[in-house]
Amino acid sequence: MRKKLKEKWQEAVQAVLPIICIVLVLCFTVSPISPSILLCFLIGAVLILVGMMFFTLGAEIAMTPMGERVGSCLTKSRNLALIILLSFLLGFLVTISEPDLQVLAGQVPAVPNMVLIMSVACGVGGFLTLALLRMLFAIPLPPLLLVFYALVFLLAVFVPKDFLSIAFDSGGVTTGPMTVPFIMALGVGVSAIRSDRHAADDSFGLVALCSIGPILAVMILGMVYNPQDGTYTPPAIPEVDNSRQLWGLFMSGLPTYMEEIAISLLPVFLFFMIFQVLMLKLSKRKMIKILIGLGYTYVGLVLFLTGANVGFMPAGNYLGQVLAGRSHPEILIPIAMLIGYFIVKAEPAVYVLNKQVEEITDGAISAKAMGMGLSIGVAVSLGLAMVRVITGISILWFLVPGYAVALGISLFVPKLYTAIAFDSGGVASGPMTAAFLLPLAQGACAALGGNIVTDAFGVVAMVAMTPLITIQIMGLISKFTGARKKKALGGEVPVLSLDMLEDDAIIEL
Repeated sequence: MRKKLKEKWQEAVQAVLPIICIVLVLCFTVSPISPSILLCFLIGAVLILVGMMFFTLGAEIAMTPMGERVGSCLTKSRNLALIILLSFLLGFLVTISEPDLQVLAGQVPAVPNMVLIMSVACGVGGFLTLALLRMLFAIPLPPLLLVFYALVFLLAVFVPKDFLSIAFDSGGVTTGPMTVPFIMALGVGVSAIRSDRHAADDSFGLVALCSIGPILAVMILGMVYNPQDGTYTPPAIPEVDNSRQLWGLFMSGLPTYMEEIAISLLPVFLFFMIFQVLMLKLSKRKMIKILIGLGYTYVGLVLFLTGANVGFMPAGNYLGQVLAGRSHPEILIPIAMLIGYFIVKAEPAVYVLNKQVEEITDGAISAKAMGMGLSIGVAVSLGLAMVRVITGISILWFLVPGYAVALGISLFVPKLYTAIAFDSGGVASGPMTAAFLLPLAQGACAALGGNIVTDAFGVVAMVAMTPLITIQIMGLISKFTGARKKKALGGEVPVLSLDMLEDDAIIEL
């Protein structure tokens, strides 16, 4: 266990250290901030590092095995009504547990937190059911994505402008550190029961569809609910006079997140325990291991969210204000792109996705390649998001062409890459985006005198969009490279993935 913790600590340091260095360089050069905000940021960074270490270990030994066992057990039951009922309930419970959603709901004006959370949870529950049925009946993913995103952009015409960015952001934050390990493992468990060669490829795509449900649900909420009655409240900028006040700032936030994560984990834990008693019947040793893993997950998420919300959120907001208040606010664009390139590595769920992609493809798609594709995608999305903040251009001018390109490419790349790409879009937009990048945009928008609800919200949606294109471009490059190798070798090329085989291929073992 000590070796595992050391490994996870090294991964956390590699992910978070670049962000710390970038912010420190900015603080000591172009955007000076007060010592109290800087100290809060540094303490928050330490908590995030320790939290990531415990969370990734907990996800590996608890959340992933739980999801896989529930998925395979559901599929083995062969009871369609039971699968539909339990998958909806599971999607609903896991979404209510999602810390990212709590962060976003707290920043959205006009709508009570619980109304927004319940709407999003219903959307995820419905689309998780649809995603599992797609896997069971081997329905191709790209046509479903085309139909549902066409519906999303059709509904966007009727949604109030103040609600549009929030709807797209909700689709991104839903798939965070609580949801992704469980849902992706659920897909692996379901696909393990299927015997065809495309089963492993179809284990991806659950997150992709689960990201659409919240967008549709919040759009419908926007059409029936009056979103005009609230005003945006920026996060409080901490000012402390001594070390005791600094300590008290974090200690006052810690019990809140302890309670929040306990309430979040409880529904998932109870669901699994009921499943264990009625259907799974795992051995005592395996159950103890899962319970220890849940303990690590709990500690990790509490520390991570305390660091992100108490330390990172005010720093992000203040940095945005200072940078936008300069004589050339365009400096926001390259700085946001640099932060975006590195910050995606600090998202807890990104680690889970990259590891699973590498395992499922037997290394044909490496975690390093996935990380590079996601970093480039998020860097581009942050640059575009800051263009929106500075100019006030509607988010649809970016999302409609972006999704059109992503869906168009999906018709030509191997379907494994399409599923991974649309999964990665939801995974990239996690708590670091909601707790640092969104406040950065909000602070910049406030300094520029823009409309925060229409111009600053939408950062999460932009972060969720661009990886769809970059990961699929990787698929196109892989496809063309494979075709060139095949031609050079006279029609024979080593197969790196089953997806590259023809349907009637003969495999020599």
